[in-house]
Amino acid sequence: MGSPKLVGIVLLVVGVVLLYFGYQSSQAVGNQVAEALTGRFTDETMWHLIGGAAATAAGAFLTFMKK
Repeated sequence: MGSPKLVGIVLLVVGVVLLYFGYQSSQAVGNQVAEALTGRFTDETMWHLIGGAAATAAGAFLTFMKK
């Protein structure tokens, strides 16, 4: 297994974990109230979701890239 594949797997796992925490945070009562009042999630939740999506996409690309 090459180094890019290993980095890809690590990024994929980290991305999925961040997405999980972002989802859990978005379901919290405090975050639901903030979203109802402002129309958006808190900054921390958004960073978890955005970072998780980016890390998952990059990890999937590196892991499944043909080389």
